Amino acid sequence: MGRVAEPIIDHETEGLDRASRPRGRRGGYRGWLQRALRIAIVLAIVPAVLTFLYMPSFVHPVSTLMLKDLVTFSGYDRRWVSIDDVAPVLANSVIMSEDGQFCFHRGVDLGELKGVVDDAMSGEITRGASTITMQTVKNLFLWSRPLGTVRKVIELPLAVYFDALMSKRRIMEIYLNIAEWGPGIYGIEAAARYHFGVSAKNLSRRQAALLAVALPNPITRDPGKPGPGLRRLASLIERRASRSGAYVGCVN
Repeated sequence: MGRVAEPIIDHETEGLDRASRPRGRRGGYRGWLQRALRIAIVLAIVPAVLTFLYMPSFVHPVSTLMLKDLVTFSGYDRRWVSIDDVAPVLANSVIMSEDGQFCFHRGVDLGELKGVVDDAMSGEITRGASTITMQTVKNLFLWSRPLGTVRKVIELPLAVYFDALMSKRRIMEIYLNIAEWGPGIYGIEAAARYHFGVSAKNLSRRQAALLAVALPNPITRDPGKPGPGLRRLASLIERRASRSGAYVGCVN
């Protein structure tokens, strides 16, 4: 009776087969984490470098919304203006409307942020805690929607970094020149001319207050044609701005 032939094992082919097998779930997770890490590094490096480039007053940054309008051929109106050529009452009104502690915090208002966290933990409706610095870095480097929570996680440390390098006056100058005040209307000079037919330097107290209270939702809030609610808010901000004193000292 003959010997049964032993199977021939090609060790080289066996090694190739083993290498070609799917790595399984662990390898997939590792690849996903590596891609996420690369994206996070890019998201961190780009704003860090651009912040240094935006420090000189002769540099005129643009927002991500303005870039979107360019890419989609929508076009926009923005006329950069020095903060020296903006009526002081406008900056005062924006601070009193948007971020009363702007001159005192370091990019993030920890008191307001704690209040939001406490409200969220107790199941209550949360209020906004976004500072002018946070809004500035969002407009310059980030996106509005969707993934708002992810954006906030990036926005907080970025605002602290931005505030550490920039003067408050420069932050305000950039913010006033990239803020949206209507569809395709960016910056205070374009907004003042579009809504009131005057330059930013010649804005009245009332006009400044109306522009300030329009900022939270510039698409639906029209400072040039304010409804009763917007007029009431403007009256409140107008009074606050007239008594702002030390609250606005960092920009005057």
